[in-house]
Amino acid sequence: MSHEKTTLEIIAPTVEEAVAKGLNQLGLREEEVEVEVLDAGSRGFLGLGSRQARIRLWIKEKESVQTAPLENEKKRPAKIERKPALSTNPTQPTEGTLDRDEKFVLATAEQITGELLQKMHLKARLKASMLPPQDENDQPTVMVEVQGEDLSILIGRRSETLNALQYITSLILSKEVGHWVPLIIDVQGYRARRERQLRVLARRSAEQVVHTGRKITLEPMPANERRVIHLELRDHPEVTTESVGEEPNRKVTIFLKKHHS
Repeated sequence: MSHEKTTLEIIAPTVEEAVAKGLNQLGLREEEVEVEVLDAGSRGFLGLGSRQARIRLWIKEKESVQTAPLENEKKRPAKIERKPALSTNPTQPTEGTLDRDEKFVLATAEQITGELLQKMHLKARLKASMLPPQDENDQPTVMVEVQGEDLSILIGRRSETLNALQYITSLILSKEVGHWVPLIIDVQGYRARRERQLRVLARRSAEQVVHTGRKITLEPMPANERRVIHLELRDHPEVTTESVGEEPNRKVTIFLKKHHS
C-alpha cells in the first residue's frame, strides 16, 4: 500500500476561493481534505500590487473515502481559518460566539490595517473585535486596536491621521466583503480619551437644546461614537436622541422629549 499523500496545489484570488476550487476539482467535501496555506496572498496597497493566494490540499487517508461529489455540497465554501501573514503580528479574535462571516471580516480588517501600517513603516500589534449594534438600525462595528511604540503619529492633529487611516481602511474593507462595514481604529487607548470628550459634548449639547428648545444634529460619527452620545443622554429627563442618515454619514440628533399633558 502506498503511504504517499495525494496533494493538489491551487492558485486563486483568495484562500477561500482556492479551497473551493480545489474541492471542486477533486470532487471532495471539505472534511475529506486538509488545507495548507502556502501563500495567503495580498490585496496590495489600495488594491494595487495584489498577489494571489496559493494553497495545497491534502486528501485525508481514511477508510472508505467518498470521492464522488455531492451536488448539494459540491460548491459549499470550505470551513478554514484565514491567517493573514503580517509583520505587524496581529492577534486573531477568539470570541466563540462569532460566526464565520464575522471572523472573515475581522481577519480582513486586521490584514488591511496591517498592510497600511507597513506602507507607513510602522510596526504594531493588532487585534480586531466586534462591537454590538447600539440599536436595531445599526450594524455591528469592527474595532481594530493598535498597540506599539511611537504611534502618536497615527493620531495626528485633531485625530486627522487616524480618521484618514480609518476611512481608507473602511473603504477597502467594505469593497472586500461586498457591503459597508462600520469600523473604528483605536491607537494606544485614544478611543477612551475620545469617549470622555464625547460625553462632555453630549451634556453641553443637551443643555443647549433645553435652553433654546431647538434640536441639535451633531457631526457624522462612526457607530461606536454615536453609542457614547446615546448612552450618556439615555436617562436625561428632558432630551432624547436618535441616529439619522445613512452610513457612513450617520449622525446623532438631540431634541426635547414630548411631554404629555
